[in-house]
Amino acid sequence: MIDQAIVQFDRALRTVFAPARSIRPIPGDDVPDAPLDDAQKRHAAALMRINHCGEICAQALYQGQAMMSSDPVIRKALERASHEETEHLAWTEQRIAELGGRKSLLNPLWYGSSLAIGMLAGKFGDRWNLGFLAETERQVEAHLHGHLDSLPAEDRKSRAIVEQMKADEISHADTALKLGGRELPTPVKAAMKLVSKVMTRTAYHL
Repeated sequence: MIDQAIVQFDRALRTVFAPARSIRPIPGDDVPDAPLDDAQKRHAAALMRINHCGEICAQALYQGQAMMSSDPVIRKALERASHEETEHLAWTEQRIAELGGRKSLLNPLWYGSSLAIGMLAGKFGDRWNLGFLAETERQVEAHLHGHLDSLPAEDRKSRAIVEQMKADEISHADTALKLGGRELPTPVKAAMKLVSKVMTRTAYHL
């Protein structure tokens, strides 16, 4: 138990504070930067900061859910999705820097609260655990779709990153459902949307 606690604490520190790395090429990395004015850069950087926060939360959710799952197949699926979310961290982190922005000051808070939510979801059993994962990814997909509508049309680099993230989130939701995820009750979905809205509005500025 002590060894596992140390491993999980180390993972949390690396997720929140260490630079993330990507195995896959960064989407849009070969696309020339468009000439954006200061307001467009600030807006794009804020949107990418929200996406970065979302990936911090995803890492913690997957970690908490995997810790509580008793099924090795499900744990492996969660870990595989977590690796892709780590790549999303790297992509958004680099784009934030390119736009002259900064990461959220509240990332430790986002991580800790999401880890607790992931562990709570895991306590209800694997089918509800997977259902929670699927609904999370659906809501992230919708949120990314909104960002594609909001990003400057000229910012092809940011848009390429968001497009690939969106495709990955759809894949994660499909995997969760194929593994037996259950549809969550409407009140739970509504509560998840409310929490997400608070996080995104806060992360846009902080």
